[in-house]
Amino acid sequence: MSKEYEIVIGLEVHVELATKTKIFCGCTTEFGGEPNTHCCPVCSGMPGTLPTLNKKVVEFAAAVGLALGCDITRKCKFDRKNYFYPDLPKAYQISQLYLPICRNGGVTIETKDGGEKFIRLHEIHMEEDAGKLIHDEWTGQSLIDFNRCGVPLIEIVSEPDMRSADEVISYLTNLKSTIEYLGVSDCKMQEGSMRADVNLSVREAGAEEFGTRTEMKNLNSFKAIARAIEAEAARQIDLIEDGGTVRQETRRWDDAKGASYAMRSKEDAQDYRYFPEPDLPPIEISEEFLAEIKSREPEMRAEKKARYIDDYALPEYDADILTGTKALADMFEGAVALGCKPKEVSNWLMVDTLRLMKEDGVDASDLKFTAEQLAALIGLLDAGKINRPTSREVFEAMFREAVDPAAYVEEKGLIMEQDDDALRAVIEQVIADNPKSVADYKGGKKKAIGALVGQTMKAMKGKADPGTVNRMLAELLDE
Repeated sequence: MSKEYEIVIGLEVHVELATKTKIFCGCTTEFGGEPNTHCCPVCSGMPGTLPTLNKKVVEFAAAVGLALGCDITRKCKFDRKNYFYPDLPKAYQISQLYLPICRNGGVTIETKDGGEKFIRLHEIHMEEDAGKLIHDEWTGQSLIDFNRCGVPLIEIVSEPDMRSADEVISYLTNLKSTIEYLGVSDCKMQEGSMRADVNLSVREAGAEEFGTRTEMKNLNSFKAIARAIEAEAARQIDLIEDGGTVRQETRRWDDAKGASYAMRSKEDAQDYRYFPEPDLPPIEISEEFLAEIKSREPEMRAEKKARYIDDYALPEYDADILTGTKALADMFEGAVALGCKPKEVSNWLMVDTLRLMKEDGVDASDLKFTAEQLAALIGLLDAGKINRPTSREVFEAMFREAVDPAAYVEEKGLIMEQDDDALRAVIEQVIADNPKSVADYKGGKKKAIGALVGQTMKAMKGKADPGTVNRMLAELLDE
């Protein structure tokens, strides 16, 4: 009989901070740009250069720590983590080992059975990002882009408290939401702003000792993380069942192939020869500094969700979806503040917006239209100037091209026909031209009116209210 196994997971989550400049120099942190154009002698590791700490990095790191209930280290410092890799030009990384800025704290997640579980944090520390290796499979060459070198990171290290891919995704979702609400990172995983290393081991159910863990590096989508966890757990269990042993090593996940492969045996702290960073003084954090950061903490997701249910009478499901992304919550509140009905705004965001976001692969933070444009569209609909089908056409143009709804409707001639006599004349002609549908309707097939509605809308070029068309048709057919 096969043994029962338990998966044990801890995460190291790297988050790029949304400062305007890098952690130790004045280069821009803007994503993109031509390779090696966002770097200088400091971040590219030229001899004789000295780092200067960006105070905003400390503020952002402390803000995350306070929001997650961490203990803030009042006197922390940086250390050198020594290793050679082509995308690390100094051959060392400035990080924190001995006195990280945050310790303890945690994230509460919802478990699959609807309960709650507290995932403890070991620490949060500040460090600089490395560059990026670009592998050209066609030529077999690797090129280096140093633009990302020196971009400020926080690394959020959990305790090994998670037991499934579902728990990991719940943890990451809550963590991402907190960071987005604080405004300290855009958390765009596809741009590398948030990425996770997964430390995973398996053990027999009921055992107290941890198994040997592996680490899968730089996973940058929830889907890839879940797939990697399931595959690595299965690989380790099969290895143990076959009488083998799991090696402690770093592995790279290939999402396209659905498999991981070994990169190197796992280093530990001694391998990195950490020592205090000699070019940066210790950081002293005052109570006043922390109080100021705490005073700027925004309304977080849980509070916002409760307020949406209480103040706007939204169903819990709506409130949960809208507050899941700060950008959607901001859009919702902006449109409601302009006088739109909360449920109508919620419907536009949860149905049409989410559908188009999925179709186009767009993040909520990259939406082109504004709350003012959404409110204007809803206003046109409420005023009866356009009908519901037309409003969806306008919305798609607004979503993809940020058009002004009123100007678009005017330009395309989409304003609804308000002349009831003209509409009645069109309907009478449709009835005359479609005797079979009329006969079906009068013979008891009431659904036949749908074909007549369609013909009328076609004749009106969509510029009629379907409800009015239905009413007039029924009146004329029932005479």
